[in-house]
Amino acid sequence: MSSKIDRLKALANEISSYEIERKKNLKRLKELFAQLKLSGKVMDFKELFDFKAINLSGISLNQKTIGKISEGKYAQIIAITYIEEDGKKRAKNISLGYFGRVENLDEVLKDQIVEFILRWRLEKSFMGVDRYRTLLKNFDRDET
Repeated sequence: MSSKIDRLKALANEISSYEIERKKNLKRLKELFAQLKLSGKVMDFKELFDFKAINLSGISLNQKTIGKISEGKYAQIIAITYIEEDGKKRAKNISLGYFGRVENLDEVLKDQIVEFILRWRLEKSFMGVDRYRTLLKNFDRDET
């Protein structure tokens, strides 16, 4: 009996920490969305998640070199969507924010841009987890 209660407690802790982290992430993501003035291209915050991906040019997102600039490049947040043209799907890049040459970027602004991308990707991952959890409910069996 104790092991079932322990498993239930562990599951409850996991779910609550997941939800707390997700709420904090979304709150900060909304703040960054406003600070970076991205509403010019995306009117409603929720529309951000219609994009398949969001990338960054001019600043590294690689784990070992995160935040490192590529001199001579321009900092730009690029959203990727797919459009259907002549019966074929093709990727379309949309500039969400252009920030000029990376070597002229204020350090705080550079960090906000990188943080925005990472937080967007985290929320997009949470959405994927939600989708798969919903799908897996079709295969749940009582394990008593």
